Amino acid sequence: MDASSLGELLGEYDDLEKSLADPAVHGDQARARKLGRRYAELTPIVRTLRELETARDDLAAARELAAEDSTFAEEARTLEEQVPALEDKLTELLLPRDPHDGDDLILEIKSGEGGDESALFAGDLLRMYLRYAEKHGWQAEVLDGTETELGGYKDATVTIRSRTPVADGVWSRLKFEGGVHRVQRVPATESQGRIHTSAAGVLVYPDVQDAVEDVEIPEKDLRVDVFRSSGKGGQSVNTTDSAVRITHLPTGIVVSCQNERSQLQNKTRAMQVLRARLAAQAEEEAAKQAADARRSQIRTVDRSERVRTYNFPENRISDHRVNYKAYNLDQVLNGDLDGVLNALATADRDERLAAHQSA
Repeated sequence: MDASSLGELLGEYDDLEKSLADPAVHGDQARARKLGRRYAELTPIVRTLRELETARDDLAAARELAAEDSTFAEEARTLEEQVPALEDKLTELLLPRDPHDGDDLILEIKSGEGGDESALFAGDLLRMYLRYAEKHGWQAEVLDGTETELGGYKDATVTIRSRTPVADGVWSRLKFEGGVHRVQRVPATESQGRIHTSAAGVLVYPDVQDAVEDVEIPEKDLRVDVFRSSGKGGQSVNTTDSAVRITHLPTGIVVSCQNERSQLQNKTRAMQVLRARLAAQAEEEAAKQAADARRSQIRTVDRSERVRTYNFPENRISDHRVNYKAYNLDQVLNGDLDGVLNALATADRDERLAAHQSA
């Protein structure tokens, strides 16, 4: 990025700072959220740029003074190491980034082949993500879920949101979770002690409020069914038809919500999820047609790709995309996902940096 572009970036940052200090802006929550997210995105860039400018000025002064006073020579050597490090950091911060990194996330988990064992594993994944969200201070809400008699889940839909606008939000951490998650263990229903392999599918897509609000869905494209909320094994837990299932007829996408108190609330939440899914689908199709550098994001919504194996006998977790392997599966299932997520984020950063250097 040239000096002119950096100047424009600094100007935008100053304008954002002034806008966010204006109480009138916060009367429009959607606008305030959008400005706050952009401000959070630019803050580390501006901070690093200012540190770099200061270090360069200090280095020039130290070199000039070192000619007269040798005590400044050591300071100059220290600054000579700091300046390149700050330049590299700024380059990394200015790399093209996923525009959804500051967004919240909607996550769906579905049991696969394997019957009760697959449903139990889907339940393990749900609890893993809920605990990870709790560790990071995020707000997680299960919108819909079909439990089984043994405590597993046939399917579940969760929203995970950060409490304040941030540059690297929920999506930036969990966007690589989409795909087939495979488990190898002795099922609770296995009497012979044999290890079985089963799987569950995970689908993630950004919960983008601005984009979602722009998605128009004609009523004729919807089939809305109401039913009673159900608990384990499908038994009814509500005496009224408050749960809502919405089918988007052109795409076949089905979304349901049963955790709100009223039918209207459940329909509103289900429509929110449907709009987010349609927005993500449209973006994925555009990315495929353009064949641009967003391959990793396409992968996140490809449930057919096996991404990870959870091996209980060896207490091992393996992510097949980045050849990550660790023997702390018990901790991972308790929400300690940062090791594998950091490996995925590093691989993504290295790929973007390599693309930038070859451009």
